[in-house]
Amino acid sequence: MPHQVIINADDFGLSFSDNAVIQSAFKAGVISSATAMANTPGFEQACEMARQPMIKGRVGLHFNITYGSPLSQPIASRRTFCNADGEFDLNLSRYALRLDAKDQAAVQEELEAQWQRCLDHGVRPSHLDSHQHVHNIWPIGELVARFAARHNVPIRLARNLGPNLNLPKRVFKTLLNRRLRHLSGATADYVCTPADLQHAAPPDHGSLEVIVHPLHLEGDFGDASLEAGRSLTEVLRKRLDGVPKVPYGGAKQRLGLAEFGEAR
Repeated sequence: MPHQVIINADDFGLSFSDNAVIQSAFKAGVISSATAMANTPGFEQACEMARQPMIKGRVGLHFNITYGSPLSQPIASRRTFCNADGEFDLNLSRYALRLDAKDQAAVQEELEAQWQRCLDHGVRPSHLDSHQHVHNIWPIGELVARFAARHNVPIRLARNLGPNLNLPKRVFKTLLNRRLRHLSGATADYVCTPADLQHAAPPDHGSLEVIVHPLHLEGDFGDASLEAGRSLTEVLRKRLDGVPKVPYGGAKQRLGLAEFGEAR
């Protein structure tokens, strides 16, 4: 079994309904961490919730360049990322290996703007990941990892557990994760979804992050990765019973990995 697990709820701030279910999941002890979207309708409410004692220090930034409107101007004019109306509409291969200088600068400025909006609303992000896993695109991942290193916070690795990872995907993710570690230091060793846990046992060592998108289920919680009516709580209990749940912010010194800065 892993020695500890981070149960992170993505999409905090996406909507009032997402905020409500994530707050309930914190109260129930189902999740230990969350990541907030800085450019979505429920963001300000999420920041208010993030000041509650049970959530404080447990909220990271869910970097978003695929949904809604950007917070910075340069990226709005870059057709790689936005349409003619200035709305996010990503037009980049998941296996792209480079961005031109203007695209890189635009991503960097948007990342800084989303981070700053969190600070302006009283939330210092505990870690970084991204909406629809855009930091798994190699050149974006490098930018996000370097940013995380400068701010001394962990970054989520690319998902590296699950039955649908064929050999080419495993090779790519292994190389990408090696690069993310090199640039940003400590993070969780393994990353998966509840559906991955449903079909396979968790790793027998190291630290694990489970990415969740919780849903209200009658008296319980489901998850977007599970079939309708399937209990997230039961999947986690069955596979991770007895494994300590920790937040990213609290896990930084307990992950048993290299301290920040040593690997860069």
